[in-house]
Amino acid sequence: MTQQDLASPTSVAELVREIAQALVDEPSAVEVESIDRDESTVLKLRVAPQDVGKVIGKQGRTARSVRTILGAVSMKLHRRYTLDILEEDD
Repeated sequence: MTQQDLASPTSVAELVREIAQALVDEPSAVEVESIDRDESTVLKLRVAPQDVGKVIGKQGRTARSVRTILGAVSMKLHRRYTLDILEEDD
């Protein structure tokens, strides 16, 4: 992806979706909701209940890595992106 490809919040959400789909057992259950605010965008990630641990990783390492990638994108695009991993009960 080039900088022009990442220029919109939807393409950043697509990047997070691609990463999450590569990590989980049920890629079809991955959903990323993008909520725009004044100078930031919140990305809400939902996965199947049994895949939450895979997205978070041991001691949160995987989630921290995805947030690091978002931090690099934020610096490049001059817009703050945050990631919320939503856990839903059955």
